[in-house]
Amino acid sequence: MIGSLYSTVLDSPDIKGSAAFYAELAGLSEHYADDNWVTLLTKEGWRVCFQRADDHVSPRWPDPAAPQQFHLDFRFPDMAAGVERAIELGATRLPGGGETWTVLADPAGHPFCVCQGEPGSEIQLADVAIDCPDAAALAGFYSELLGLPVTWEGEGGGAIGADGKLSVIFQQVETYNPPQWPDAAHPQQYHLDVKVTDIEEAEPKALALGATKLPGGGEDFRVYADPAGHPFCLIW
Repeated sequence: MIGSLYSTVLDSPDIKGSAAFYAELAGLSEHYADDNWVTLLTKEGWRVCFQRADDHVSPRWPDPAAPQQFHLDFRFPDMAAGVERAIELGATRLPGGGETWTVLADPAGHPFCVCQGEPGSEIQLADVAIDCPDAAALAGFYSELLGLPVTWEGEGGGAIGADGKLSVIFQQVETYNPPQWPDAAHPQQYHLDVKVTDIEEAEPKALALGATKLPGGGEDFRVYADPAGHPFCLIW
């Protein structure tokens, strides 16, 4: 374990609108807000954040030329009612889905899934899913980075997680098109913030796992790309 998953961060040109959408849809509570950043909390204390991106280029799922890169899965006690509520709040239904999940786009264009949970259960953020060309390899990378065991590995997918932690799913995509941050023509859509105690100790370990250091950063964060090209931050 190099660090712990601290935040899942979505880019948006309207962070307050995006945050309000998910707060209303899934019962998330606002923890922090300024003109460039909003943090919401789930009931479990997991952080879903929105980062202002004025030049945001929305994904056009399932078009591989403008890929989703990440998506969130939510469990609802009544999937049909959850889909109806999402559309009332401004979501758009997308192609795809199945008997137990429906694919939609939020008002900023990010795909997400409304999934069937246990009847009578609470609405819950089930996982964050990451597109990649090799699910097993990326699951191994994040398992080592975050100290979470691989909980599932199968054809075209993988997952890591632990009790009390947000699960991370890896979805293998044959036509995978990585972000090329900070190139606005190939933008990131999401990123993960990973909290570490000692950046000088953590950075070489992350690089040894296969991360690549990217330009940018600040007094309390540095920017990297995972082996599939997704940016992530080490924060302290």
